[in-house]
Amino acid sequence: MSTPSDAPKEGATAAVTEAVTAEPSDAVIDALPSPPADTALRDGLAWDEAQALPVVVRRKEALWQPVYWRQVPGWGSDDLESFWAAWVRSCERPARALASQCDAIRRLSIGDNAQRYEWIMRTWQPYRVTALDGQRRGLLTGYFEPMMRASRIKTATHQTPMYAPPPGLTSGSPWFTREEMETDPRALAALQGRELVWMANPIDALIIQIQGSGRLEITEPDGRVQVARLAFAAHNGHTYQSVARGLLDSGDITEPSWPAIKAWAAQKPDAVQGVLWRNPRTVFFQEEDLSEIDAAAGPRGAQGVPLTPMRSIAVDRRSIPYGTPVWMTTAGPTMRGARLVMAQDTGGAIVGAVRADFFAGWGDEAARLAGGLKQPLHLWVLWPRS
Repeated sequence: MSTPSDAPKEGATAAVTEAVTAEPSDAVIDALPSPPADTALRDGLAWDEAQALPVVVRRKEALWQPVYWRQVPGWGSDDLESFWAAWVRSCERPARALASQCDAIRRLSIGDNAQRYEWIMRTWQPYRVTALDGQRRGLLTGYFEPMMRASRIKTATHQTPMYAPPPGLTSGSPWFTREEMETDPRALAALQGRELVWMANPIDALIIQIQGSGRLEITEPDGRVQVARLAFAAHNGHTYQSVARGLLDSGDITEPSWPAIKAWAAQKPDAVQGVLWRNPRTVFFQEEDLSEIDAAAGPRGAQGVPLTPMRSIAVDRRSIPYGTPVWMTTAGPTMRGARLVMAQDTGGAIVGAVRADFFAGWGDEAARLAGGLKQPLHLWVLWPRS
């Protein structure tokens, strides 16, 4: 199931369970599958052992501690095919320090796993990501892109608008709150004509706002149905307040899930508006056509490139720059293993050195995966060798 986030993301948002899962020891996380007995991999490990390690890199909120490839748990066990597509997408808007590698990355799109691993090991240096206080273990959560229905016009059943940014909205300066947007004549006047679509369920509208984007089947006035994406455009500058947290504290729900919130809302429709008003933050959107090519990828993350399901993560950019390849290990009830992912997004709740939000994709299965993720995490960044 999908579950509400503690804070929305800027460009696509988190789905985070409130319950804390037991954290396994480092030994459990490090007990990952051994890599295949590949000649290129063995040669790369031997070559790497003969190299001198570089110095520790200090980021604003993290330390990068250089390691040998043999010290990266599970290295070599991942099939890199889907990861490579995410890496090529990052080369559409690469960080300056990484741009020189993009020609080789594109050429290796037609390479095999052995060629890709050999090139990475000889060209990139792994660093273990560590908090400034020395903590190596962090938190993995997940997010997804909802799929819902909407109406182009307001109807008897579709009463909740999703807005484009109003005129006069200034980044960094708070605009009207969620409540004021429904009650203050000045806000209502500014929003008139900015309605993109209308939703039948205000909780569905909140889910899209928290996730930061959504795929919609939109019924047009003539009865046609078109598929489009509402993508994050801006927010009203207020701090997110968790609707789930308030309902848990009041005893109205016993688990922080969207099904539980929807069930409560169905039983107490007259109370929904007041509960939603507790969260002053609102997200504004832009509508994007969803071609067959666009539909094969997620929304654009903060790096400005489309997210790749199961291969894109949101990070704290003070610790890991956008476009950085990251080796991620995790062991928990929802997900276990090691894989290469790309740092391509960020979010208000994604703070800290060893912190990542995993983009699960779209649809029911992605929602269930994202909703279940709250478990330990270890990260190693890859950076070009000098």
